This record gives sequence, structure tokens and C-alpha cells, in this order.
Amino acid sequence: MSTLWEKITRDCKLITLPDVYIRLKDIIDTPEYRLDDVADTIRSDPALTTRVLKLINSPYFGLASKIETVFRAVSLLGTQQIHDLTLATCISESLHEPDNIEFDMQDYWRRSIFCGLVAQGIARRMGLIDSERLFVCGLLFDLGHLIMHQSIPEETRQAFQQSRQHSQPLVEVERELIGLDYARVGATLMRQWSFPLCLIETTEFHTEPLRAKHHPTETAMVHIAVMISEALMGNGKLGEGLNTPHPAALEKTGLDLATCHSIAEEVRPGIEHILNTIYPLKKAS
Repeated sequence: MSTLWEKITRDCKLITLPDVYIRLKDIIDTPEYRLDDVADTIRSDPALTTRVLKLINSPYFGLASKIETVFRAVSLLGTQQIHDLTLATCISESLHEPDNIEFDMQDYWRRSIFCGLVAQGIARRMGLIDSERLFVCGLLFDLGHLIMHQSIPEETRQAFQQSRQHSQPLVEVERELIGLDYARVGATLMRQWSFPLCLIETTEFHTEPLRAKHHPTETAMVHIAVMISEALMGNGKLGEGLNTPHPAALEKTGLDLATCHSIAEEVRPGIEHILNTIYPLKKAS
């Protein structure tokens, strides 16, 4: 085991999620839970209450009248979206912005949110009943880089530079230079936090979707969502070079590149509304 990996695993053990998320997850995981209990948990955290009400009243949902109570917001958003919003904001609070002038935390969350929305859009296009859960799978695909930028910033920066300079897949460069990769780091932290297997597997294998054993379809969807979000956020053209989805992933989802573009344009308007809920409030607090 490399010294760098040992450092990362030690640092991961120091990262904990806030109590409000732990309580919320315990409630949602309980059979026949009540929405009142979910709302009470949200109300116990003033900052989270503000985020939930801000999101439900944003143009993203386009409601005719203003929602002023947490219970009503929970009823309209649903527990899956409440869970995802809580998890995202708790992670943004638990993992501080890396001390690296080349790392833009707002850009990080913008790309992650886009990926989450695209993954959810793909799931809806495929007709999945519980398509909402794919949002958080896409949202957290890059969790490992938040850890790496804090724990081993210089090595991580070098990997990014080499990947850009030589048009080489970042995950390959990280394995060569560091002896690990961001997908493995993210999955390691998720295991520590006892996240669902689907979330762990889509994170660990989204760069190599054929390796997913338990959730291959979800992993294929996240893989494609990553390709789409990276391409359309300024890193090239979808279907060319490093932004080319694995043919097996396209086959498993039944998608083609034209459909991928269509899904991306459908969900793009929601990016800034969700970003303004998750990240800027943290900076202003």
C-alpha cells in the first residue's frame, strides 16, 4: 500500500457527515416513515430549512404560489430529492474548499450538478420508475477529487496538468503518477459513510462501466452522464477523444449521441438554481 493511499484513507476517516443528515437517513430508511418526521428533521437545521424553501420556490419548479412551510416543501419535492439536497449541502459543508488557486469549488459543483441532472434525465428517458435516485449518483461521481485536492494537492494538480497536456484519461494518469485514482477514493469514502451499494458502484466504476457487477445499468448511465457533462462544460465535443462514451454503455441504455445532446439541453436550465441552493449559501454563511 502506497504512502499516499495511507494518507488519503487516514484523512477520509476524519471526515464525518453532520447529525442532521444521519437523522434524516435513519428516518427515510425506516419502513412506513412519516413526512412529519422528515419535515421536523429539516426544520431542526435553520440553514437546511432555508435551502429547501429556496429550491422549491425557485424558477426550476415554476410553482404558481409561494411555498412557506417545510412540510409542504417535503410533500412536493419528495423524500428522494430532500435526501439528495441534504446530502449535497452536508458534503459541501464537511469538505472545505481546497487551498488551491487552480481549483474552483463553484465550478466543481456546477459540473457535478449537471452530471446528476443528466444521469436523472437518462434514467427518465429509459423509463425507470425511481429515476430520481440517479441524480445523486451523478452528482457525487467526482467526490474523490475533493478529498485528493485536500489530502494530496500537489500530486493531484500534477495529474490534472499531465492529463490536459497529453489528452490522456485522468484516471490513467492518476494511477501512473499517484498509484490510485479519484473513483476509488470516492468509493472508499462512501463505504466509510455506509452509502448504498448502487452509489458506491456507480462512483467506483463509472470510468470502467463493464466492471460493475451489481448495478451495471446505473453505472452505464452515470458513465454516459459524465461524458456528456465533461464535453458540454467546455472540455471538447461529445463523441470525440476522451469524451466518447463506451459503446457497451450506449448499447445498455439504448442511447445515441443525438439523444444524449437532447437530454443535456432539457436539464441544463436547472443547473444554476440547484447550484445557488447548494453552494453560494455556504459561502455567505
